[in-house]
Amino acid sequence: MSKIQSQIFQNWTFKACEDQEWMPAQVPGCVHTDLLKLDKIPDPFYGTNEKEVQWIDKKDWEYRTEFDVNEDLLSQEHLQIVFEGLDTYADVYVNEQHVLSADNMFRVWSVDVKSIVKSNDNVLRIRFRSPIQEDLPKLEKLGYALPASNDQSDVGGLGDKRVSIFARKAPYHYGWDWGPRFVTSGIWREARLEGWSEVKINDVFIRQNEVTASVASLTAIVEVETASPIETVIRIGTDGQTWEQTAALQSGVQTIEIPIAIDAPKLWWSRGLGDPHMYSFVTEVLQGEQVVADSTVKTGLRSIRLVRDKDEAGASFYFELNGVAVFAKGANHIPNDSFITEITAERYRHEIVSAAESNMNMLRVWGGGIYEEDVFYELCDEYGLLVWQDFMFACSMYPGDEAFLNSVKHEAIDNVKRLRNHPSIVLWCGNNEIDSAWAHYIEDGGWGWKKDYNAEQREKIWADYEAIFHELLPEVVEAYAPGVDYWPSSPLVSLTGDEKQHAHPSTAEGDIHYWGVWHSVEPFENYNVHVGRFMSEYGFQSFPEYKSVRKYAEEEDLALESEVMLAHQKNGAGNRLIKQYMDMYMHEPKDFPSFLYMSQVLQAEAMKTAIEAHRRRKPFCMGTLYWQMNDCWPVASWAGMDYFGNWKALQYYAKRSFSDVLISVDGTKEDATDIYLISDQLQPVEGRLQVRLIGFDGTVYREEKHAVALESNSGKLVLSLKSSDWLQGHDAATTLLRLDLKQDGHADIVQEHYFAPSKDIGLKKAAIQVTEVQENDGVYLVLESDVLAKQVWISSEAEGVFSDNFFDLIPGIPVKVQFTSREGLQNAGAASETGAIQVRSMADFIKL
Repeated sequence: MSKIQSQIFQNWTFKACEDQEWMPAQVPGCVHTDLLKLDKIPDPFYGTNEKEVQWIDKKDWEYRTEFDVNEDLLSQEHLQIVFEGLDTYADVYVNEQHVLSADNMFRVWSVDVKSIVKSNDNVLRIRFRSPIQEDLPKLEKLGYALPASNDQSDVGGLGDKRVSIFARKAPYHYGWDWGPRFVTSGIWREARLEGWSEVKINDVFIRQNEVTASVASLTAIVEVETASPIETVIRIGTDGQTWEQTAALQSGVQTIEIPIAIDAPKLWWSRGLGDPHMYSFVTEVLQGEQVVADSTVKTGLRSIRLVRDKDEAGASFYFELNGVAVFAKGANHIPNDSFITEITAERYRHEIVSAAESNMNMLRVWGGGIYEEDVFYELCDEYGLLVWQDFMFACSMYPGDEAFLNSVKHEAIDNVKRLRNHPSIVLWCGNNEIDSAWAHYIEDGGWGWKKDYNAEQREKIWADYEAIFHELLPEVVEAYAPGVDYWPSSPLVSLTGDEKQHAHPSTAEGDIHYWGVWHSVEPFENYNVHVGRFMSEYGFQSFPEYKSVRKYAEEEDLALESEVMLAHQKNGAGNRLIKQYMDMYMHEPKDFPSFLYMSQVLQAEAMKTAIEAHRRRKPFCMGTLYWQMNDCWPVASWAGMDYFGNWKALQYYAKRSFSDVLISVDGTKEDATDIYLISDQLQPVEGRLQVRLIGFDGTVYREEKHAVALESNSGKLVLSLKSSDWLQGHDAATTLLRLDLKQDGHADIVQEHYFAPSKDIGLKKAAIQVTEVQENDGVYLVLESDVLAKQVWISSEAEGVFSDNFFDLIPGIPVKVQFTSREGLQNAGAASETGAIQVRSMADFIKL
């Protein structure tokens, strides 16, 4: 019986090409991490060390390993070296014979070495050419620079010579407005020797032709490769069912299509709507009774489409899963580390579990990073998170020469084929923000890029853009992943070929990135004004918490304008903007550690305003993805979870604002308090809404109860109060509205509303009492306060998350929370001891 045999290459060494000394290397890895592990460079993430390691990307580097091959593997008819990822310009030598040149980080590279490899003492050597030295001549040859506004060429000592657009390499490696510039080289995914004889299965795609609750009509597309012609039977099985087809295979690569029908299939659902059920399909190639090749793939059965129907306002933009309109709730995902190979499976799981625990159902894999590791998508499948998948192009214009287009085509095919069985992937998007940045059809539109080019250059640059994003990429998606929609650029109105194509904050069609709040210093209230059909980006920055900041800064660095704080703030005006908004909305913090806390509350309040404004507009608006989920290094940024995995205030706020049933208050109208009930559940909501006017000392001044009912998967205004009538002359600065939705058999849904702006609220130091309570499912903390305690922050010695945090504690209304350790978050049943805890509220951080 012949099966694929493989041997992973180990015991690597590396050196700069100009040096003599070989040093131990870790593969997968990169030059930066190998040098760091050997103490050859300082920690790139600490202090201002980023600038100390910029010399690395100007050199050529090589990696080397020696290997033997056992007789069984050596005797196979085919023997290939397979590289899942080479970063980026690489020449590969086996026993000093050149066998391969690679030039795309995102491609799989393989080469037959049967005639070169021997039993013992083989040498595999890979020379990585400097991506900077490789691409500077391309810039010179082009004769003009292409826009690449996030390429921090100045940090790299290159002045304004931005070369990132020439390399098919993770764009964020060259810097971004939240990330450092570390232009890596190395073997970043598995490298192995692979042997086979007779026949092997290269790929199995379970194409979903039509999936309903009654039947799933599928086609298994099996790509097989044979050494010589053979008569076979190809058998596919799942859940006790099998399908067979005879096939006369010719030598070489061919595809066999096998129709499959599954009655009453268990459907794959996103989080909140049902079980994300997965099927395992086992494919076998048989000669007689002998299995000569096999393969197992997993997929979930679901129907998915992007619905863009014309309506009175413009056109819809939402995802329909198994016939259900899904309101997308989530965030934009960036790589979890500047050095990709440092991201463990545990770190991926922590991010995805955090998203699911925060009531999210979608992540957007943003186009300036990488096509993520398999484990990322497997976790999204498992937890029912939809994935909006960008191709890796962002905020730049790209070349359009034949070699570049050919490289992009192979990259797209490799990644679409690798990822297409994941039910979580519901959209392929061409790029991030390029259509709106260039704004080809509006002379003064976009980011001002066009003014740097003459008419002929503009047309050439735009023609190159269209060749990639309007022709090449959609053709690949249609050919290799039919059934999943393609969207050319985010944001976009629609592909009209005129000025109506480009997105802007008031568009009633397509998707929107709204950055008026933050970049244009517009007030938070404008989140209520600029609501589109699908809000795919918007955001607000904060700092990590004190213990995270101290991992990259000393006490003497703790000042907004210190060199270290500015080095860990990649958005030029970022620190100033946080302070400017804090002056607008918050009390004054008493010191720098307090400023860190206040920045998180400020960010959380901004995102609550945005998320709930979007959800109140359901079904006009059907998606809200804030920027951003995570960080790639310790930094002040838009992330809701810092580099070390600590939940910021935003993550807890998002959990509440994304809850499947939400009470949301719109207090923007003069003397009106509008109360909305929104549900993403597939069951109706019925209950009693308790409305109480409460003083900050706990006194209940007024109380009413209202029966409320809501149809499934909908939202509506359920109550409108006249604010002045309700306040009854009580001071708005010391009075709040407490809303509790009580449903039989369900936990209360709660919301607080304040009549005065945050900075005008009269706060006093609170005496917060914490009591430990043992219940059947674990230990809980019960918190009570003598006066209103706003944004109560429970911090623990152990790493983990609380069931709620950064909440308001009202006298007479205790709050019960449970701690789950980071390990417990991922493995139910793991111990979740908090260790020492500290409980503080807003009054502890401000000048009273």
